[in-house]
Amino acid sequence: MPVTEANGARIHVEDTGAPAGRPDAPAIVFGHGLLFSGRMFAAQVARLRDRYRCVTIDWRGQGKSPAADDGYDMDSLADDAAAVIEGLGAGPVHFVGLSMGGFVGMRLAARRPELIRSLVLLDTSAGPEDPDKVSQYRLLAKVYGVLGLSPVRGRVEPLMFGPTFLASPAAKRDTDAWVAEVKACRRSGMKKAIFGVTDREPVLDELGRITAPTLVAVGDEDVATPPAKAEVIAAAIPGARLEIVRGAGHSSTIEQPTRLADLIEEHVEAH
Repeated sequence: MPVTEANGARIHVEDTGAPAGRPDAPAIVFGHGLLFSGRMFAAQVARLRDRYRCVTIDWRGQGKSPAADDGYDMDSLADDAAAVIEGLGAGPVHFVGLSMGGFVGMRLAARRPELIRSLVLLDTSAGPEDPDKVSQYRLLAKVYGVLGLSPVRGRVEPLMFGPTFLASPAAKRDTDAWVAEVKACRRSGMKKAIFGVTDREPVLDELGRITAPTLVAVGDEDVATPPAKAEVIAAAIPGARLEIVRGAGHSSTIEQPTRLADLIEEHVEAH
């Protein structure tokens, strides 16, 4: 499997390479949300790989990236992403980040603008975790660390997916695949990744430095990072555009794959 060394950690990266006949095609780098992997962008990569080099990153301790001893904070993950982009010689890239991936994308675009051609922020927040949710998430993480995902699945699933999707025929197939992926990860690494999200520092005061053309999109059923969070981001980034995705919760790329592929494709092609 393609694993690269970055800042003392081993990071799993999937790279489609340049499309046939387009050796200089720009790269799109995808950063996933907590408890997921690059797999959550499968539909969008399938749409775009014939015209763009598509790269997905699994953050430390998630997906197929092995657990690291430390470095699960968002600043470290942003450094990991920068190291991957530079190591692949892919910059400047179109960066697409969902939730946790968005936390990374905002930091990258503000601090390493030379690496970012355009930015797509999905179902994410520029602030710290809501205080009323921190204790809940930390408790779920502790239970998960001891007993695994099954005992807390009923509490976590409605945070990850919206009610429209959960009531659909596709839900069981996709949520079972999600559970299997989480169970394949070492609990110690995943637990640290969860705390990296719950304890993250805000980045709102850096957003005014972002110069990359930015699309901000959020599911109208997202309870983890609701639309109000996206509105704050869009207002803080000069020229950013906001889109509300109907019938999607926090995992919009899985819940509304065609709509998200359309939005990403439109934004990338415009820039």
